[in-house]
Amino acid sequence: MAASGTGAEMVIYRYSRWDATQELFPFHADELMGQLSDQLLAQGDLSAALRSLLQRGVTTPAGNHLSGLQDLLHQLRALRQQLLERYSFESVLSHLDAQLKEVVNKERSGIGKRLEEASSRLEQTPFQDDLSPEAGQQLLQMLADRAHRSYQFLDQLPDDVAGRLRQLQEYEFMDPEAMTQFQRLVQSLKQRVLEAHLRELSSQFPAPDPTQADALKEMLRGLNSLLEDRLNGRPASGFDAFVRKYGALFDGHSPSSVEELAERLRRASARLQSLLKTLEPEQRRQLKEAMDALFRDAELRNALARLAANLHAFRGVEALGQAYPFQGTEPVGLEEALGLMERLQQMDDAERQLRRAYQGGGVADVDGRRLRDVLGEEAVHHLNVLRSLPERLEEAGYIRKVTDRYELTPRGMRRIGQKALQELFALIRKDRFGGHPVPVRGTSGERWDEETKRYDFGDAFEPHLSRTLLNAVERGEGVPFHLKAEDFEVYQRRLASPASTVLMVDLSLSMAMRGNFLAAKKVALALHSLIHSHFPRDLLYVVGFSTYAREVKGEQLPYLTWDELDPYTNIQHGLALARKLLSRQAVGTRQVIMVSDGEPTAHLEAGQLFLQYPPSPRTIRETLREVKRCTSQGIVINTFMLDRRSSLVDFVDQMTRINRGRVFYTTPERLGQYVLVDYFASRRRVLA
Repeated sequence: MAASGTGAEMVIYRYSRWDATQELFPFHADELMGQLSDQLLAQGDLSAALRSLLQRGVTTPAGNHLSGLQDLLHQLRALRQQLLERYSFESVLSHLDAQLKEVVNKERSGIGKRLEEASSRLEQTPFQDDLSPEAGQQLLQMLADRAHRSYQFLDQLPDDVAGRLRQLQEYEFMDPEAMTQFQRLVQSLKQRVLEAHLRELSSQFPAPDPTQADALKEMLRGLNSLLEDRLNGRPASGFDAFVRKYGALFDGHSPSSVEELAERLRRASARLQSLLKTLEPEQRRQLKEAMDALFRDAELRNALARLAANLHAFRGVEALGQAYPFQGTEPVGLEEALGLMERLQQMDDAERQLRRAYQGGGVADVDGRRLRDVLGEEAVHHLNVLRSLPERLEEAGYIRKVTDRYELTPRGMRRIGQKALQELFALIRKDRFGGHPVPVRGTSGERWDEETKRYDFGDAFEPHLSRTLLNAVERGEGVPFHLKAEDFEVYQRRLASPASTVLMVDLSLSMAMRGNFLAAKKVALALHSLIHSHFPRDLLYVVGFSTYAREVKGEQLPYLTWDELDPYTNIQHGLALARKLLSRQAVGTRQVIMVSDGEPTAHLEAGQLFLQYPPSPRTIRETLREVKRCTSQGIVINTFMLDRRSSLVDFVDQMTRINRGRVFYTTPERLGQYVLVDYFASRRRVLA
């Protein structure tokens, strides 16, 4: 939309409320694969790398972050800590105490008001024919006597909350408003206690009057019988009938077994038990007595106590609920306290699920509804995106599912190698590397940068368009101009010698302990990607060595790990295997690039393995003999050492004098730069 008179474009921003449909954290599968590759290189296991991605989340190049399981756990714990630091449970019963005092004060005020009204009516209203003044005075005196007894009763109420609750339920109120207020308070408290025991089932009995109390006791008898049958190893024959009668009360999710029913009731009961454990001993005693005082029916009290015992026994000695260390100053009442207990236990349940998923249990097992209740809609959105990450990678063709696990596809392996190559090239100045041509120009071979030549008959017709057009313009014919044969300029080509390289990677334990292994692994992947993408005629072999040496295929590189608990370094066996692999190529450059951080501590002699640390002169001698064999076959050994111990330097110097190769003492951070620069440099050969 253009702004008036300016020609400038107006940008209109629209804001809307979050409704869980917006894609807040868009990212491309390539970016996701790049982050996955970092974890895969470090751990050598795709399942572990995927798990790590789910744990840590995803960060886009734009800086947007998709919360991982670790972030959700931190949010949950921070929210719990905020609640614990805000509220104080030192006065849970104070609010109930204040409500009872308010009822008593209203009753006192109502008694006095009723006496005044009665006295006023006697003075202002003529008596009926059948009621003498003496009878009126007698009625007024009876009312005054009752008021006196009520005042005495109220004066003698116990100081504790439970005692007042119990006695006020036996009291005949004179003030209707005070009576209604007290009845509502008692009914609300009863409902909270029932909810603490029965959760959804409590809605069947919102106000247990004598009729409803019978129905409640009947339900509790059936429930206790089901639990006790299962606890005693008997079949719970009445379960189906119980669910048919009360199943509609379970929020549309009827339990499928006695165990599930018990677990749901346990969670409800745990809220009350947590509150009791959080309170100080004296408060706990008063609250228990207050709850007992609410239910004057002994059979009902016993049924609830029996239910609590059965639920406790259903998990053996495991206790119901836990204490919470509240440290704040904001007071809460009993109902608020029960609400906080429920919220904290929802957090605990969500945290247990997230922790299981974090430890490899599967993101699919996290209950999105429960997470929404405690962290909100945005957290559920993050969770759903996390669940979809493997599918997105699979749709992009980077991974595939085989039976019950994922594996890399060829495309995924290439992507990992390309990323490693890009990271290493980014560290090297452009004037330090390039293709590896020889200074013989011609019409075949590899095209080299932007070098061109005038077209001659027989050349491959790959014209450089801009220079061809410029040649025509320079002839000065004006516009329009016409191309002639001599105007055409084609790309120059140089012959490049084929190269065969063996990358020897030390897999001994010291490489991992000193933090060198990951850098060496990235170099192997980068070289593999470089050769397959830029120099398809070249060959690269990878040899891993520790106590023994073995060839590592290209498709195994992403999964390559060090040899755990293997501290020995058999360079001799590695060189022997490298020599065998390179003997298959008769022409071109043949070289070994060895990456290690230690001198030889093992060798093979007459087929027998010899181990010794510190290195034995015998092992040094046999390793140098293998160096001589490589040298006699024209194999150049370039060594990249990640340590500078004097004994190591002495060994490497001897090896270099024999082979005439090069040695670089470097660090893991700069290893890739040196190896790649050397790879390019070693291939510059002049072809006659």
